[in-house]
Amino acid sequence: MEVLLKDIAVLVGDQGLITGDAVSERPADWLGQSHCRAAAVVRPRTTQELSAVMKACHTARQPVVAAGGLTGLVHGADAGPGELLVSFERMNQIEKIDPVQRTLTVQAGVRTEQAQEAAREAGLLFAIDLGARGSSTVGGNISTNAGGNQVLRYGMTRQNVLGLEAVLADGTIISSMSPLMKNNTGYDLKHLFIGSEGTLGLVTRAVFRLHPLPLGEVTAMAGVRDLPSVARFLRHMEDRLCGSLTAFEVMWHSFYNLIAVQGERHKAPLSSEFPYYVLLEAHGGHADNDQDQFSDAIGAALTEGLIEDAVIASSKRQRDALWAIREDIPGLVQALYPMCSFDVSLPIGEMEPYLAGVQSKLSKVFGETCKLLVFGHLGDGNLHLLVSPRPWGDDAQHKAEEIIYQPLGQVGGSVSAEHGIGLEKKRWLTQSRSSEEIRLMQHIKFALDPCGLLNPGKIIDDLGPAGGATHADAA
Repeated sequence: MEVLLKDIAVLVGDQGLITGDAVSERPADWLGQSHCRAAAVVRPRTTQELSAVMKACHTARQPVVAAGGLTGLVHGADAGPGELLVSFERMNQIEKIDPVQRTLTVQAGVRTEQAQEAAREAGLLFAIDLGARGSSTVGGNISTNAGGNQVLRYGMTRQNVLGLEAVLADGTIISSMSPLMKNNTGYDLKHLFIGSEGTLGLVTRAVFRLHPLPLGEVTAMAGVRDLPSVARFLRHMEDRLCGSLTAFEVMWHSFYNLIAVQGERHKAPLSSEFPYYVLLEAHGGHADNDQDQFSDAIGAALTEGLIEDAVIASSKRQRDALWAIREDIPGLVQALYPMCSFDVSLPIGEMEPYLAGVQSKLSKVFGETCKLLVFGHLGDGNLHLLVSPRPWGDDAQHKAEEIIYQPLGQVGGSVSAEHGIGLEKKRWLTQSRSSEEIRLMQHIKFALDPCGLLNPGKIIDDLGPAGGATHADAA
């Protein structure tokens, strides 16, 4: 390791390598509750520097873990004492904006908010939007195929990436930085790396598709009496707005009451009497007409009994106040910690019985003191669940995971909607993937990283040197 680090220091310069106590001083998660345990932190400035580093690591058979903004929730960027952590914090350049082709070319360490601002300055929209926009990086978004608030209209990260560049485990650079929307020239290799959590290659640069900047933006919050009405309200707004509905976020009463009513961080826009609260937003091209169309659709929903009450934001300040309630994750953590969080997806029609079963089992196992808070991007089938089992401990967390994850396989759900698998959900992957799918993933991993150097142990078990499983098959 000492010899390797000396070689890497030559490749990346003094500022590009962090060793000793400075490593353990760095946070390993977005809350700063754990610290980096890696042997060293490598901070390349270019794809070529990272390529040289990976060639050296490949020769030395040195495992490597990539890290972005550390906003993931599945321990996908955890690095142990025998591993090197590659940080993209110095690869933070916005390289090009093409307003004609409507593309944005960036390095992997650019923060989501930076990309949004750069696009906005050019009169365009970078459509990937997350609550962690100020910390998350575009490389991390690609590696986890991040979702966020606007998936309903603009799709996941995958739908917004036109081209990318990645470094393989042996240092080979795969550069597919095409800005073309149509490019059917064989295998679309970028999709190997999108969502692979740094296990197949390290993404260094990307070309993103940009969208027209909305001229009209209308936001509202509505109170709803039951979940079937929420689903009907969603379809009602989609039909009435003809494709301009951008976000459809739902907060269960327990979430809204804790954050907007009981706490002092926000002013409740609606009373606390409703079982469900919907935060919805539409992007359009005509500010006045969009407002009228949106208001008419909300009025019709009230008349038809789909919603019980609603408030429409009349200014950016009011709009931001509504979103602040939905995005107050620090407030939730402060109120529930210690807790475990879950990020699942399932058909909307299955949500009510699924959640009823989860609540019943949690109460049976942990008693009535166990809190369950539910919220999420219901428009795309994604729910976030926060559970605070007591007494807290590893056993309690594992029991909570079993209660949340086990029923998903029976309803065609996913144990991870947008945060990936990492280490935390690895044992539950079989709830959402068949043994044949997992075996194919292992073979793809072996083909690109036969020595198992990239983010080892994450998502799936590696295959051995001869192509056999290193452990019993994950399935």
